[in-house]
Amino acid sequence: MARAKSNTSRDISDADISAISEGVVRDPFDVFGPRHRGRPGVLVAFDSYARSMEAVTPTGVITLQPKGNGVFCGDLGRRRTYRLRASDGERSWEYEDPFRFGPVLGDLDLHLIGEGTHRRLWEALGAHPITHEGVDGVHFAVWAPAARGVSVVGAFNGWDGRRAPMRHRGHGIYEIFLPGLQPGEAYKYQIRPQDGAPFLKADPLARATECPPATASRIPPARTRDWGDESWMQTRAQANSREAPISIYEVNLASWRHRDGRALSYREAAGELVDYAHDMGFTHIEFMPLAEYPFGGSWGYQPTGLYAATSRFGSADDFRALIEAAHDKGLGVLMDWVPAHFPNDAHGLAYFDGSALYEHADPREGFHPDWNTHIYNYGRTEVRNFLSANAVYWLREFHLDGLRVDAVASMLYRDYSRAHDAWIPNRDGGRENYEAIDFLREMNTLAYGEGPAGAMTVAEESTAWPGVTTPVHHGGLGFGFKWNMGWMNDTLRYIEKDPIHRRHHHELMTFGLVYAFSENYVLPISHDEVVHGKGSMLQKMPGDHAAKLANLRAYYGFMWGHPGKKLLFMGCEFAQGHEWNHDHALDWGVLDVPGHAGLQTLVRDLNTLYRGTPALYQRDAEAEAFQWIDRDAAAESVFSWLRLGHEGTPPVVVVCNFTPVERNWTLGLPQAGAWREALNTDAARYGGGNHGNLGRVTADGPPRSGQPHSATLVLPPLSVLYLIPEENP
Repeated sequence: MARAKSNTSRDISDADISAISEGVVRDPFDVFGPRHRGRPGVLVAFDSYARSMEAVTPTGVITLQPKGNGVFCGDLGRRRTYRLRASDGERSWEYEDPFRFGPVLGDLDLHLIGEGTHRRLWEALGAHPITHEGVDGVHFAVWAPAARGVSVVGAFNGWDGRRAPMRHRGHGIYEIFLPGLQPGEAYKYQIRPQDGAPFLKADPLARATECPPATASRIPPARTRDWGDESWMQTRAQANSREAPISIYEVNLASWRHRDGRALSYREAAGELVDYAHDMGFTHIEFMPLAEYPFGGSWGYQPTGLYAATSRFGSADDFRALIEAAHDKGLGVLMDWVPAHFPNDAHGLAYFDGSALYEHADPREGFHPDWNTHIYNYGRTEVRNFLSANAVYWLREFHLDGLRVDAVASMLYRDYSRAHDAWIPNRDGGRENYEAIDFLREMNTLAYGEGPAGAMTVAEESTAWPGVTTPVHHGGLGFGFKWNMGWMNDTLRYIEKDPIHRRHHHELMTFGLVYAFSENYVLPISHDEVVHGKGSMLQKMPGDHAAKLANLRAYYGFMWGHPGKKLLFMGCEFAQGHEWNHDHALDWGVLDVPGHAGLQTLVRDLNTLYRGTPALYQRDAEAEAFQWIDRDAAAESVFSWLRLGHEGTPPVVVVCNFTPVERNWTLGLPQAGAWREALNTDAARYGGGNHGNLGRVTADGPPRSGQPHSATLVLPPLSVLYLIPEENP
């Protein structure tokens, strides 16, 4: 190969050399590459490790002239194809010059990002292995409108922000194609703010990360695993509908079960957890947040990598394998999603480009005093796009069956948990957060419209905000379901009381029916009820150990018979003795203690009865499908009601006795004849005293409690009975 001479008459200015050395180049693609300052053929390159550099072309090798501090300059003439070869005197290395490649993002991508309507934002921003202009490499793109410059840094360039400064494309977007990089390599963005020193940030659109406590982003694989859950995806709309039996097992993957002193991986959970939830009769698994988060003690509710499945348990494809395994067993998968706030970790979103970009500048709007976190600026279109596209991302790219949206109440109210002078009213002087309302409506519209058919969204909304599950086009927020926090608070207050006092608090168990049909409700006994000194579900119950178990059995019997879908946090199904600790696995050994395995069997049987009995789920949100029988028996602490399904399905009667006294009770029933005792929480198989009615009662008595027939039956102490007619007229 011939060696060509460099034409040093076409040189680089001292100002440019200084800017390169100091890392303050304003327009890197005008300075670096084969068209320095618009002069075709003038090549400028930089490598702080190099003592000499050449441009290797198909027709010859051009020696570039050193200009000091790693800057080299030469004349390519009319040559357009070349590689750079550098040497430090002992070794040499050859690579493609990233500054000879053109842009990747098209005008449409930039336009959609600029107006905040890019529905596949994760396909435009972030790191993407691609082939560009015939060369394999990785395309990086990031939104940082207030930055003076952005560079990609990693071990591949010595974490030197001078090596890969990005091209500014407008709308605050910076991008660059770096040839030769491979999936798995760690990277960050070096942000050069308007004032002050440069700093490093993880990629907001990273789809893979280092495992905490490391904080860098990682280049993801070029493609994801192939899916094999077509059958589930085509039919899941029925499993997620408001007329479906939905019984959710809430899981913190870090602490469900440990192996060799560590949490299960995604793929291990694909076997053990999925098999367990299926065996227990649950219809869905709900994971506490699995978007990457730095602090384990946040349980995932303070994420920094909203587009990355946490690397604690494996790769994104490993998580996909877990979801597919659940689908193979007929289980839906939900994940908690946190668009309400984000932490102030230095590598995260806080002041990402040196300005209040994702958050509000004013702490009265942008800082959450309870959680020491930043609140998203929902009034900024790009921020709304970042969040709403993220919802669609999880539904499309991971085949999640739903998102449970955390802390919705904190989003809806500007004065949420604030002193009277520590918040800013809306434009009408009120407390409603109009921008957050618009975002939630937009997110739900996209989740149901852009995500695969049949997904659901669930709101954790703790106030009486109207229309949470009303469709957007009818003026609501557009969620599919809402957690019934009022029901949970009232009923737990009741069951925690000594039975002798329950007669004075009877309305705590009945009040929920006043509003039970105003939304599509989920009845949640979640992780929030068994932490922060609240004690485990078993510890909440009054009495000795046997009484605690009996009370808990009765409470679950009440819950499964009450209108609303069900959610139970892991460990509650077998009465974990101590409150949940995210650092430790569940106390599975308690199943060897008498009564605990019985409670686990009861939850399994409740799920089985629930899924097989349409009257218990079909018409959850219809007031006409519920009738009180005994609502006012406060002195006896007895409750009974009738559940109705669609025409042709048998009714169900639920009878509850919340005192430790066995009662002979005359119960009104809607039809004569034999009624099967379908479930009795006092059965010996559940650890109870085995009192009851030998499997059936006969309605041969006169009208009672508004029902045309009646039967006299035994109500065991601290128990719930389910009665189903043996013949359906």
